[in-house]
Amino acid sequence: MAAGRRVALRAVRDVTVRFCPFDGNVRSVREFLAAIGTEKARLTNSNCQIVADVRHDTSEPVVNVTFNDGEKLTMKGTNLTFKELISFFSERCAMKGDPQAQETMVSK
Repeated sequence: MAAGRRVALRAVRDVTVRFCPFDGNVRSVREFLAAIGTEKARLTNSNCQIVADVRHDTSEPVVNVTFNDGEKLTMKGTNLTFKELISFFSERCAMKGDPQAQETMVSK
C-alpha cells in the first residue's frame, strides 16, 4: 500500500475522508486514509485531526484537507488512484513549506 512513501502532516490542520464503503470505486481513498492514519504519519503532527466520514448513500469518495494557513484542498477520489492522491497531497504539503514533504518529493 504505502510502502516506501512517507506521509508528513506538518502543514495540515485536518483531513476528512468521506466515502460509501459499498461503492466500487473507494479503494484509493481508503488506502489514502490508511496511509495518513499510520503512527509514523500521525507523529509528524499530533494536532492534525483525521476524520473518516463513512456514509451509506452512494456518494462520491472525497478527501477534504485544510492546511494550517487556512487553504482548503478537495480531492475527488472517483477516478484517482492511491498514488495520484498521495502524490498530489505530498506536493501540496511541500508547497506549504513542510521540509519533510519536500524531502519525500526529492527522493521520488
